[in-house]
Amino acid sequence: MLKLLQKISLTQWIFISMGVGILLGYLFPDGSQHLKVVSKVFLNMVKCLLVPLVFGTLVVGIAGHSSDLKTVGRLAFKAIVYFEIATTLALFIGLAAVNIAKPGIGVSLPTASASAPDTIKSQKVTLAGIIEHIVPQSFFDAASRNDVLQVVCFAMMFAVALTQVAGHHRTTMVGFCESLTEVMFKFVGVVMKFAPLGIGAAMAVTVGHSGFGVLKNLLSLVLTLYVALFVFCVLVLVPAALWARVPILKFLKAIREPAFLAFTTTSSDAALPDAMQRMIAFGVPKRIVSFVMPLGYSFNLDGSTLHLAVASIFVAQAAGVELSFGQQLAIMLMLMLTSKGMAGVPRASQVILAGTLVSFGLPLEGVVLIMGVDELMDMARTTVNLVGNCLATAVVARWEGEFNPPTDAPVSPSSPKSS
Repeated sequence: MLKLLQKISLTQWIFISMGVGILLGYLFPDGSQHLKVVSKVFLNMVKCLLVPLVFGTLVVGIAGHSSDLKTVGRLAFKAIVYFEIATTLALFIGLAAVNIAKPGIGVSLPTASASAPDTIKSQKVTLAGIIEHIVPQSFFDAASRNDVLQVVCFAMMFAVALTQVAGHHRTTMVGFCESLTEVMFKFVGVVMKFAPLGIGAAMAVTVGHSGFGVLKNLLSLVLTLYVALFVFCVLVLVPAALWARVPILKFLKAIREPAFLAFTTTSSDAALPDAMQRMIAFGVPKRIVSFVMPLGYSFNLDGSTLHLAVASIFVAQAAGVELSFGQQLAIMLMLMLTSKGMAGVPRASQVILAGTLVSFGLPLEGVVLIMGVDELMDMARTTVNLVGNCLATAVVARWEGEFNPPTDAPVSPSSPKSS
């Protein structure tokens, strides 16, 4: 029996606990409300890891790439320009989709946190006020209040300053941040062990309070994300492929196996080696694939950034918080920043989303609710991340004038073209 339980994966435990929580909420609507303490404890565990994780990953993500950026110069500039255009469009498509579909309307979540910064909570907030709030007076004050927005600002300025330091001082500080990041990766893993309990309790509380209607909203959220990702592929990736004169059907044939692997395993890492080989075989020089593809997993997570836009506004809708266009733009700005440095974090989307919600005074209960269907959403966003990064290598190669797609021979990773 013990061996059987050990074979059950974390994802399977989450689905099991979600089902148990729904059943408890339906059968014991009043008694299920006492489980709120369990979900609160889990949320506090998530909160306590945000500041060190965001600081460490952003510093390493920015300062750690500086040597590469100086060495490859023009290639890095072109790659990052393309990445920023693609991810920005992904955010706005996600923003448009969730505002049109409104999947969060009808869910009953707590309103904005009483501990949120006044400049963020106020319904009279202006974009100028939010921008003023971004810069912290004290890093330690921002960290103690879990104001992740200000921590992000400090981490970026710190990282830029660190790139200008030479010798052992820089090496020591980057090494410290890398070590901090590695420890926090493990910390996330420890916290996620408690996810089934937290999610099960949250589902019991939510279903007991709101009824089965919340399940309809979660299904609507998943469908909204899938439609938005499809629109992104049609309106952004296809035009990019046409502009770079990438043969779309051959491209899709070349990446179909790693894309399917990414969809079924929800892991970009599992599909990355095969995808890189196939893009080399597709006619992209090895030096471009070797640089653009890994860089893309820090700066070009199209599917994940779109998902974050949809999820954050979903939580605001569920909490009954009316966000102005300026406030939504401020949330998008933060998502653009935080999503750049956390590509390697397990369950990264939940961590980034939690940090965004904390900064803007939105209830973290929304994160736990979304985690119940996160696996279904992760399949799609991971696939789009992979496809977007594969296409990015071809676009940059064409921009460099070095893209040589195959004419009629089948693409095979066993026979790559030379670089």
